Amino acid sequence: MLRVLQQQTINRPASYSGIGLHSGNRVNMTFLPAAPGAGLRFRRIDLEGKPEIEARVDNVVETNRSTTLGKGNAKIHTVEHVLATFAGYGIDNAIIELDGNEPPIADGSAREYCRMIESAGIVPLPERRDPYTVSEPIELQMGETEMVIFPDEGFKLTCTSSDKEGRFTQLFSLEVTPKTWERDLAHARTFCFFEEIEFLIKNGLIKGGSLENAVIVRDDAVLTTEPLRYTNEFVRHKMLDILGDLALVGRPLCGHLIAVKPSHAANCELARLISAQIRRPLVAVQSFSPPPAPPAQRVTGAQAAAAANISMSDGDTFDTAQVMKILPHRYPFLMVDKVTKVEGNKITGVKNVSVNEPFFQGHFPNHPIMPGVLQLEAIAQVAGILTLKQAENFGKLAYFIAAENVKWRKPVRPGDTLVIDVELTKSRGKVGRAKGVCSVNGEPVSEAEVTFMMVDN
Repeated sequence: MLRVLQQQTINRPASYSGIGLHSGNRVNMTFLPAAPGAGLRFRRIDLEGKPEIEARVDNVVETNRSTTLGKGNAKIHTVEHVLATFAGYGIDNAIIELDGNEPPIADGSAREYCRMIESAGIVPLPERRDPYTVSEPIELQMGETEMVIFPDEGFKLTCTSSDKEGRFTQLFSLEVTPKTWERDLAHARTFCFFEEIEFLIKNGLIKGGSLENAVIVRDDAVLTTEPLRYTNEFVRHKMLDILGDLALVGRPLCGHLIAVKPSHAANCELARLISAQIRRPLVAVQSFSPPPAPPAQRVTGAQAAAAANISMSDGDTFDTAQVMKILPHRYPFLMVDKVTKVEGNKITGVKNVSVNEPFFQGHFPNHPIMPGVLQLEAIAQVAGILTLKQAENFGKLAYFIAAENVKWRKPVRPGDTLVIDVELTKSRGKVGRAKGVCSVNGEPVSEAEVTFMMVDN
C-alpha cells in the first residue's frame, strides 16, 4: 500500500457555509494552508484577537454527544467530522477558520468537507511525516465501551456498534487510506435514536438538527430523507468519529484499533493513553529480569557486537556458535541452527529438526509433528538476526507480538531440514515486520507475516 512520506497541506483556501448541529446558528468555515509542523488548528475569527485552538487531546473540554475543544474563553464544538476528513486524506497541517462556535454540520457526514479538500487540492511539504506506531497494546474499558489498539504497519479500524437494547448491531473493519476513507467512511451520516431526542433538546443540543443532517431510528424504523448510503451506515459513522477523535493525538497513527460501542468520551480517553505512550520512552518489561547493570558496566549494542567479533554484510553465513552469539535464545527454544545467506533485507536460516526435539514428546508421541507456532518463532528469530545490520540491536530480544496471513501447508516431521527464508519489510525504531516462508525439500510448509519488537535482554 502506498504510504504518504511527506507532510501535506492544502493548496489553496476553500470555504463552506451552513448550520451548526447543536447551536443551530449559521457559520462560515474556511480551510487554509499551513506551514510544516503547524498541525491542525481552529481559528475563531469572530472573537477578539482571533484565538486559535490546536487540535490536541489536551484541549478537549467536553465529550457529550460530540467533541469540544477549548482554550481560554474560546471553544469549538463538534470538531470530529472535520478532523476525520483531514486525517482520512493524510493532511497534517491546516487552519480551520470559523466565525462561530462549531463547524457547519452539512448533511451529517463528511461529504461536504471532502468536496472542500477536492476544491483546495493537496500538496506535499518538504518535511517528512512522523507517524507513531503503537509500541505495545493499549486497552480501555469505559462503561459499555471496550477498545484495544495493537501495533500494525498501517491504520486499521474494526468496530462494533449497537444501542443499549442491542438493536441495529453492526460490524465493519477497514484499513484506512485516503481512498478507503473517501469511499467507505466519509459519506456515513450521524444518527440518533428517537428516545434520545427529548434529552438532547432539554440539554440545549441539536438545535440545528433535522432529517436533512441526521438519521433518526425509531423502534425498528429508520427515518431519513434518502435511502441509507451504506447497509451498515451507523457503524461506519462511529468509525468516522473515531478517526476524527484520534486525530487529536497530533500524529498519524499506525495500529489496529478494535472498538465495541465506541463513544466520544472513550475515543478521547484512548487518544490520551496513546499520547502518554508516545511521551514515555519504551521500557522493556523487567518483572522477571535482573536489575540493569550500573552505568559504568553497560555497553552499547555496537560495542557488544564488536566485542563478540560479530558484523553482518551481504554474503555472510553464520554457524551455530555464531548464531548463539547473536541470539540470546537457548535450548529448547533456539529455532535456528545456522544462517546460510544474507542479502540486503533478505536472510535464510536453517533448523535441523531432530527426533530428540523435546516438543515431540507431546506433539504427538505416535505421530510426531513440529508445532506450527514454533515455525513462526523460527521466522521471528531469523528476522531478529537480520536486524543486527543495525549494531544497536545486538544482544536484544525479538519479542514476537503479532502474526498475520498465517498458513500451514504441510507437516514438519523428525529428520526434516527446515529452511527459513525471511524478508524484512519494515524496521522502524524498535518494531520490525517481516514476511517468512518455511520450506522442506524446496516445498513450502508454512508462511506468515510477523511483527516483533526489539527489547533489551
